[in-house]
Amino acid sequence: MKLGIHAYAWCSQWSNDTLPLIDRVKGLGLDFIEVPLMCLDTLDAEAVRDRLASVGLDACTSTVLLGDTDISSDDAAVRARGVAYLTECVRATHALGATSFSGVIYAQHVKPAARRPTEATWQYSAECLREVADIAADLGVTLGLEPVNRYESHLINTCAQACRLMEMIDRPNVRIHLDTYHMNIEEKDFYEATKLAGQDLIHYHLCENDRGIPGTGLVDWDGIFRALADIRYTGYAALESFVDCTDNMNTWVWRQLAPDGDTLVREGVAFIRALQARHGLA
Repeated sequence: MKLGIHAYAWCSQWSNDTLPLIDRVKGLGLDFIEVPLMCLDTLDAEAVRDRLASVGLDACTSTVLLGDTDISSDDAAVRARGVAYLTECVRATHALGATSFSGVIYAQHVKPAARRPTEATWQYSAECLREVADIAADLGVTLGLEPVNRYESHLINTCAQACRLMEMIDRPNVRIHLDTYHMNIEEKDFYEATKLAGQDLIHYHLCENDRGIPGTGLVDWDGIFRALADIRYTGYAALESFVDCTDNMNTWVWRQLAPDGDTLVREGVAFIRALQARHGLA
């Protein structure tokens, strides 16, 4: 298992000013950094690739769709913008030397929905992601569908729903990305949900139920790591917390979740490393 961290543990937007985070993550003994693609205008993919290579660090990428890029929209023009944006993200992922791109890439994040999604909603999302997946395949990039809680998506809240959409897309480079923060709300059992993802699991966000320091809350960490050991997981797993509110997506950070970002990382990494060792995933 590759252990890393989301850049949002320290910053609210990626730019060349945040390139030193790559050195910082390497210094922590982690395997990769997760680079957010919310603001492609401030992303210098070549600079990221060069910095990663210079320190010997891996990377993956992620994003969420907003209202004007919602590929589940009834509006064909909005769906087209969503496909164009996701394609840009795939190309940026490839350009910075990564092979995994995931997140809320199937529908608008925090969509103001008044009813359950229709079958047409599912079909729109699947058709658009099939198009993006074909482009990604040519670049060696895998897409990960991340279920999020009911307050952040009306389409995919559970691993089972992500599996359904993955099957509808029907492309081998479309997989599953789980997140313990959202699972704590939506799943009945951490172990069973992780086992359900099985060999299709490519990324895991390791978050406490309040997005604070892992090990200080309600998440069933032992169940998660038993499942990861059972499926012999070798993919990405990133600590994810947010330091502040952002202008590019909702993070809802209204209080200090840890004394500071460094404490969260230091104590969180120590806790996760101990779980890895206990379950033979080091």
